[in-house]
Amino acid sequence: MVLWNLAAVVGVPGVGKTSLCHHAAKSLGYKHINYGELMLQLAKKKGVASTLEDMFQLPLDLQHDIWRKAASLVEDQEDVILDLHGIDRSSKGYLISLPLEILSPQIIILIEASCDNIIQRRNQDPIKPRPNENIASIKEYMMLLRISMVNCAALMGCSLVILENDDFNKTLDKMKTYL
Repeated sequence: MVLWNLAAVVGVPGVGKTSLCHHAAKSLGYKHINYGELMLQLAKKKGVASTLEDMFQLPLDLQHDIWRKAASLVEDQEDVILDLHGIDRSSKGYLISLPLEILSPQIIILIEASCDNIIQRRNQDPIKPRPNENIASIKEYMMLLRISMVNCAALMGCSLVILENDDFNKTLDKMKTYL
């Protein structure tokens, strides 16, 4: 049974959010939308990028246009788990990547994990190139993400849940209780 029309699941790269979203959506009847992949599809259609890495090297105004277009595609859909970082690093610093001006999730689920698990997952992922960061950098990213999502939830008046993903099956079961 779907409880939310739009649930935003956020976390740093390598925390396991995409796997959790995929399994939860399949089990509960949600549509799983990976926001980065949706943006990449739009960038490919425009002929401006062929990989996520290419896309994130585009000028920020062009990235923002793609970001807004992706949000407008999600806006009219129902029963969605939106999978995204929540904040992203850029040459200008951290940017909130949850498109609050267009989308209004009813719940934000922030996925966290130990830095060691995140590094291990990044190193074992054969599909996606992952940032090579040290523990201090990952801790900073997670702290800023947590602060940002607390503020976003307060501004939107939506629920916020923080889940620790150091055991995939336990985290998935807990996540499903909130969806």
